[in-house]
Amino acid sequence: MDYLPIFTKLENRPCLVVGGGDIAFRKVHLLLKANADVTVCAPEIDSRLLQKEKDQQLKIIRQNFSTDLLQGKWLVIAATDKRDVNEQIANAANALQLLVNVVDDPELSSFIMPSIVDRSPIIVAISSAGTAPVLARLIRERLEALLPMHLGRLARISGDFRNRVKEVIGNPSLRRRYWEKLFANGQLGHLLQKGQTANALELMEKTLTEDVTQGDVALVGAGPGDPSLLTLKALQLMQQADVVLYDRLVSADILDLVRRDADLISVGKEAGNHEVEQSRTNQMLVEFAKQGKKVVRLKGGDSFIFGRGGEELEELVAAGVAFQVVPGITAASGCSAYAGIPLTHRDYSQSVTFVTGHRKSDGRQLNWQALAAPHQTLVVYMGLIQSQEIQNQLLSFGRSPDTPVALVNRGTTSDQQVVIGKLSELTLLGGGLQGATLMIIGEVVSLAEKLAWFEPEGNHKLSRDPFLVNLS
Repeated sequence: MDYLPIFTKLENRPCLVVGGGDIAFRKVHLLLKANADVTVCAPEIDSRLLQKEKDQQLKIIRQNFSTDLLQGKWLVIAATDKRDVNEQIANAANALQLLVNVVDDPELSSFIMPSIVDRSPIIVAISSAGTAPVLARLIRERLEALLPMHLGRLARISGDFRNRVKEVIGNPSLRRRYWEKLFANGQLGHLLQKGQTANALELMEKTLTEDVTQGDVALVGAGPGDPSLLTLKALQLMQQADVVLYDRLVSADILDLVRRDADLISVGKEAGNHEVEQSRTNQMLVEFAKQGKKVVRLKGGDSFIFGRGGEELEELVAAGVAFQVVPGITAASGCSAYAGIPLTHRDYSQSVTFVTGHRKSDGRQLNWQALAAPHQTLVVYMGLIQSQEIQNQLLSFGRSPDTPVALVNRGTTSDQQVVIGKLSELTLLGGGLQGATLMIIGEVVSLAEKLAWFEPEGNHKLSRDPFLVNLS
């Protein structure tokens, strides 16, 4: 983060704008909206600025910049079309430890002016750290269309009602939950949009008597790795959570999207290394919910496809804990799509089967005869350690040694690797791979080179030689 976004109170603060043209006018307009005490300095002044002086909104000094103008100022904006003058202003302001912005010159600025979406008192500021102002403006335009005009009224009426909520709900966590529930259903905003303020206040009072002490659990699929593949509902619940229990397959980029003051607890598991036993994970879900917390159980991929989500729900049902399930994009769908491998295709595969390389300790065997049938796609989760057995079993039950195979490592992320070979060399293919790896076996793999499209920053590795897997 190159800049720390800070909202500063400028009401009645003395601010200097050096420049008298169109750019200066736009900066002055923003400062006046923040109720700043504005002085403009320039030998030539735009007529619109002159009108604001006439309306007693600002003071104008008709002269070139001089350092004595900085005395007593809080903030300075250099908006001239001469870089040497702007540099002089910046150096003088920095020497006096004043905040200074040089328009379109981040290197000379100690602060930059963001693009703004104004729904006062709700203000959204968008910055590209001065590198791409047009992009920041386009993002602002998108947000302008998304954020309703009544958002400011919603914020103001909520601010007026805060003390009443504090009187009734003493616990800060429960107060937050009250507001989340109130805002989430959309009815309050709808009433304000229609101008029905009295009805809105009645709704807020009525909602105060509803029970917000009960905790609940949401099983949320985090997808295969790319944060942009999160569902909207998953993101909303992550932003509302008090506690998040997450697996090792959930990336740091996804965890960064969780509400910042939520408790993050790793309950990751991998072959031979269970950081937290499943029984303890189940117990924690129940305990936190019964403490009145909103709990998110965040799982890589989808909770119901080799994610043990069903086992966790059984515990919640037995304990009488309310829950919901948010599906995620499973690894098979995400990894195959990013690798250019359609799981089914009329010419190559009429069915797809998902299996896991991890089995329960009772040693229950897979139906290898059915899995070895031709013209179907076999997707193996967590199968890298069992690649020798998978290869031997499929070959022994008649699957062709030339059947195409793909290993997708860290699928959908910027570190994605795709290694392609034949079933007869499956045990060699994964030699250089570490971490989450999905195995795709079937004729559809032959389409990978033609259909592959995902090349994040040139890091996508597609290799037909298992010994070249670590080469870019």
